Amino acid sequence: MKKGSFHSSIVAWVIILLGTAGTGWCAAVRTNPLNYDPLVRAAYDRFYNLDYAGAVERFERVYAAHPGDPQATALLLNAVIFQELYRQDLLDTTFYATDGFLSGKHATEEDPKTRDRISALTDQAVREADQRLSRNPNDIDALFARGWARSLKCAYVAMVERGFGSGFRLASKAKDDEERVLEMDPNYVDAKLVVGVYQYVVGALPFPFKLLIGFAGITGSKSKGLLLLRDAGSRGVITSVEARTVIALFLRRESKYQEAIAVVRSLKAQYPHNYLFCLEEANLRKDAGEGMRAVDAYRGIVADSARPGYFAEARLQLTYFGLGDALRGQRHVAEAAQAYEQAAASPGVGPELKLRSLLSAGQCRDLNGQRHQAIDDYWAVIRLGPGTTRADAARKYLRNPYRGN
Repeated sequence: MKKGSFHSSIVAWVIILLGTAGTGWCAAVRTNPLNYDPLVRAAYDRFYNLDYAGAVERFERVYAAHPGDPQATALLLNAVIFQELYRQDLLDTTFYATDGFLSGKHATEEDPKTRDRISALTDQAVREADQRLSRNPNDIDALFARGWARSLKCAYVAMVERGFGSGFRLASKAKDDEERVLEMDPNYVDAKLVVGVYQYVVGALPFPFKLLIGFAGITGSKSKGLLLLRDAGSRGVITSVEARTVIALFLRRESKYQEAIAVVRSLKAQYPHNYLFCLEEANLRKDAGEGMRAVDAYRGIVADSARPGYFAEARLQLTYFGLGDALRGQRHVAEAAQAYEQAAASPGVGPELKLRSLLSAGQCRDLNGQRHQAIDDYWAVIRLGPGTTRADAARKYLRNPYRGN
């Protein structure tokens, strides 16, 4: 992990949301029997393919059929949170690939009703788990559900509300719950996702931070974290895909692009109509320096999206932004500017992605000698997000044209 703020620890919990849930069938694995319920599997089938509306509707039925069950509540919470993050274009992993996500001022568009529902479901799952644990402190299913609900709420708090302090407190509680689950039964494999991410990220911190947090008893190991994540990826019942997605993101941060591409291709083979997996392969090829091969991959996604029913919902603004980056890397700055502006103009584009797109378009316009169009893009950034890091950069380029530095 690159050197950055102490709050880099929170990346562990943010990236829990970078993907969907998966299955792994193994007799030795212990899990809540509810996870095998046919309606739960049908809901996850929708979830895998990013049909969040269909997934939420089915998880609502599971929730109604299992009153007082914290796992049923957490399943619904998971779908509601991911639906909202996808709506805001916050499931694009390029946003989290560097520590700029942590240090910058970013624009989000929180929906009060969704926020309140997420808080209510989290509180309910924790309360239901606490009630069961008060009767039986060794109720392993209740303990897992409580830790999972806390980790999900942490992802929302960090990504949408930018509340890293409160998010880290939730993360620590989630890790403690899942560690206890594994102490009770090492084959409760889904618990290894949260613990594995925590171990890896703390282990990846720069030495001065490790020394500082070590005095507080916070330790981690990259190798131990990866072992836990690989087991969750191969045997997890509801965390297989999350674990593999997290592994791919860690590999990207370490510039191990070909290994990351192999992981993502395995996910894409499993769920070929999952838009985010198709997008992630293109993103990784871009970051790996594959140039026009990445451009072709992005254009292939656009073509596939035109095929009726191929994707449940393609957020093409993410594709156009990646295409802009890939073209820019090949010095096709005029085409890149057009791609960025197409991303910004896409229906339903999230506020942060719109600002990123417009700022990048302005930079490409400057590089192409189109100063008036660049100025228009910079002013659009300032109007849309006056208090953001992107607006600060736009003001700088209004004073002095962007020259590629």
